[in-house]
Amino acid sequence: MTKISKAACIGGGVIGGGWIARFLLAGIDVDVFDPHPEAGRIVGEVIANAETAYAMLTGAPLPPRGRLRFCTTLQEAVTDADWIQESVPERLDLKRGVLTEIDAAARPDALIGSSTSGLLPTDLQCDMKHPERLFVAHPYNPVYLLPLVEIVGGAKTSAATIRAAMERLPPIGMKGVHIAKEIEAFVGDRLLEALWREALWLIHDDICTVETLDDVIRYSFGLRWAQMGLFQTYRIAGGEAGMRHFLAQFGPCLAWPWTKLTDVVDLDDALIEKIGRQSDEQAAGLSIRALERIRDENLVGILQALKGGDSGKGWGAGKLLKDFEQTLWARGGDAAASADPSKPLRLVETKVSPAWVDYNGHMTEHRYLQVFGDTSDALLRLVGVDLAYVEAGHSYYTVESHIRHLGEAKLGQAIHSACQILSADEKRLHVFHTLRDTATGAVIATAEQMLLHVDSKAGKAVAAPAAVLDRVKAIAASHAELALPEGTGRHVGQRR
Repeated sequence: MTKISKAACIGGGVIGGGWIARFLLAGIDVDVFDPHPEAGRIVGEVIANAETAYAMLTGAPLPPRGRLRFCTTLQEAVTDADWIQESVPERLDLKRGVLTEIDAAARPDALIGSSTSGLLPTDLQCDMKHPERLFVAHPYNPVYLLPLVEIVGGAKTSAATIRAAMERLPPIGMKGVHIAKEIEAFVGDRLLEALWREALWLIHDDICTVETLDDVIRYSFGLRWAQMGLFQTYRIAGGEAGMRHFLAQFGPCLAWPWTKLTDVVDLDDALIEKIGRQSDEQAAGLSIRALERIRDENLVGILQALKGGDSGKGWGAGKLLKDFEQTLWARGGDAAASADPSKPLRLVETKVSPAWVDYNGHMTEHRYLQVFGDTSDALLRLVGVDLAYVEAGHSYYTVESHIRHLGEAKLGQAIHSACQILSADEKRLHVFHTLRDTATGAVIATAEQMLLHVDSKAGKAVAAPAAVLDRVKAIAASHAELALPEGTGRHVGQRR
């Protein structure tokens, strides 16, 4: 089994809530245990942010959201789970006790991951009866957007557990990196700690403010790191001679007294107040939730840009997103395959997210085209024009669209789109989509589209193969018995 069927999350704070959202949006049911009295509200706010981010992140068809259940005991939450993620506060005694409880109540084959930022898995698993299934799964905030997970085994963690954990992450859009040796703070936090320590000294010595320091990062090397990391960035800096030249040129600088990395700054009341005051000024009144939404929107933009790099093949986290979307598109045919061909095919079910609305609170115009485009894509997958078909060099291209806005789709509204094939021949596919309010059935918009089957490499229309045409014509023949939708053939501005 290489996918997670059911997850349990113990702890629903910033990191635990991010794990919950990541699982839910991947279509996985999640049981949660968190004794905090406001756990439901906190997790709900994280999920809302995640849903907004995913609406911007991808147009691929997400699976139906998993079921979320809050449990009254830890034992109830973990009983049936095959991946259990512990995200309680960073105290060794607390985590060790919680993980031992999880171990006692979980299924024998369940994987148990800890979200610790730096505690050693050997120390965490020492009281467990089945320590071989415990590993560190250290994510980065926000977990629902940043895909990396550091996978670290302890002295008693089995190699099979590490392999299983690594295999189960790609289907939920995450990338596992196996840290070969157990070490405090692993890799990512050690790098962050070095930067953080130097940053605190720069503020302490009044070299700059927190805003200036952040500007130095976000307007310079932060942009480079987002797509190439550290070593590949420096390889380029070495010119045509590459990394060896860079090391020869800048290696001696490491002996210069540039940093205070071995000195620990005294976080006394005065320094804490200075950093706190400057941070308040930098935030300019924005709440934490508002900053989270800004952060998420920026991250989505970066991921989308990286997805298109390297001649469309993607780069870094963008390549991972591109691969994840391919799995979503491949799975997206399930709903279409179950549609009743004797009726307009109900192919897209969605909800108007905050990312889809304009200043009036209504779904913005280009999102209508997105929904109708998704409807056409779902139809094409149903007739065999899937990703493999497109990669082989053929597809259907939309050459004409006429959208009518007849109602208003508003924030949070459940909507669905259905497709009726009006006509089809060897090269052409004429379709009519209707977007409705799921609750009332009221028509919100329609789209009439003409698609041509093309040889994408030759750049011209060609006849579709028999395997595709047979499926298209079977649906078209069934739809020929239906009445033409109101508005068919209408041109812009034409009245009834």
